[in-house]
Amino acid sequence: MVQATTSRPLLNVTADGTGVVSHAGTRLLADVADAVGVSTAFADAVGASRQRRSAHDPGRVLTDVAVMLADGGEAITDLAVLRDQPDVFGGVASLPTAWRVLDAVDEATLAEVRVARARARSRAWLLRAEAGRAIPAAMAAGREIPGLVIDLDATLITTHSEKEHTAGNFKGGYGYHPLLAFLDNTGEALAGVLRPGNAGSNTATDHVDVVDAALAQIPDTELHGQPVLVRADGAGASKQWLCHLAGLRTDTGLDLNYSVGFTTSGKVRDAIGALPELAWTPACNADGEPRDGADVAELTGLLPDLTCAGWPQGMRVLVRRERPHPGAQLTLADVDGWRYQCFATDTTIGALAWLEARHRAHARVEDRIRCGKDLGLGRLPSRQFNINAVWLELALTAADLIAWTQTILLHGDLASAEPKTLRYRLLHVAARLTRGQRRTRLRLPATWPWTDALMAAFTTLAALPRPLRR
Repeated sequence: MVQATTSRPLLNVTADGTGVVSHAGTRLLADVADAVGVSTAFADAVGASRQRRSAHDPGRVLTDVAVMLADGGEAITDLAVLRDQPDVFGGVASLPTAWRVLDAVDEATLAEVRVARARARSRAWLLRAEAGRAIPAAMAAGREIPGLVIDLDATLITTHSEKEHTAGNFKGGYGYHPLLAFLDNTGEALAGVLRPGNAGSNTATDHVDVVDAALAQIPDTELHGQPVLVRADGAGASKQWLCHLAGLRTDTGLDLNYSVGFTTSGKVRDAIGALPELAWTPACNADGEPRDGADVAELTGLLPDLTCAGWPQGMRVLVRRERPHPGAQLTLADVDGWRYQCFATDTTIGALAWLEARHRAHARVEDRIRCGKDLGLGRLPSRQFNINAVWLELALTAADLIAWTQTILLHGDLASAEPKTLRYRLLHVAARLTRGQRRTRLRLPATWPWTDALMAAFTTLAALPRPLRR
């Protein structure tokens, strides 16, 4: 016999509540932005566009847009969620003001915005150290990857209306094709460039611009104090870009290596065919254990003309083979039932299986981009290219706010949760505002399962030093 389900309690719904606010946890993101100096840095970058003293500070407007995107907003009109709660978020610009600020950011000002993001990042890293939190290590095959790991990848953004500089893409869609760089250690969005949909996947100049911009975002003390690994898929397998990376190591003294997908050309297929069976060693799973049916080998010795062909000196080519899963469609590069995937690296030490697992961990950037599209990357608001370019920069800032909040203030599952989970558990919690003793108090619900974590985050942030006000 099935027991009847208990009915929900009866409610009498009215619209006369006072002192109640929603999205109370999002105030934490706004406080993080203030603590690392995002508003101040943005104000210095775009302050010249301020038309009158009584107007909203343009830097604060850009910060509010970034907070709104981190909170889940998809369009500029979603600023109303913050604007309609002035007791929590203060004065937030109107829709026309926000549009004017975005439109005033030209190419030169956008470069200043990127510099401002680097200033705020440097401050965030100092606060992380003040909170006693180290930079998380990137992982591969159950082992830590020494130093910092920068992942580059491009993504397609579909637009459903005609926007400036959009174009058809190789998948038959229409829109933009930005190239992005993320820091795998923390999930921070370092850099990005907005490109038309028909931009080439392996455009070397774009890769050079983005990796240089990504390196410029990292504080010098961290950049020159530990190894840096740059990873990309086969779109990064261009001689110009890899030579640029090799040149950075020589010219700047950076301890920089790369791990980049490599095209399986005819010469490479011939080299694979010439490999003796003894050259193959078992590949690794993510936990570091041998992976059944997958092997790794090195092809460098069978490709003697790499340097003569223009590839950088010291480049190694490794190959992984694996049986395709049942039902997978074979390609021309699949021989004798094996699927082959090659990559190039200039790392000179380490077992082949671990180097291959380290490169395969680049796939995490797909999750970074997927979450980024939930933080404003997936929906560009304007017909004008310059507005969409600054929107992309603010979407990257939103990803940074989430990453800084997690690596400085949160612990356990919340420190690695995706944005949607953070919103459900922390950011969108409701609270009650009370006033007394000349103070406004935000009273979180005592029975909410994550109230303690949110209170601890607010308490930790309040104890950290704040930047000097101008």
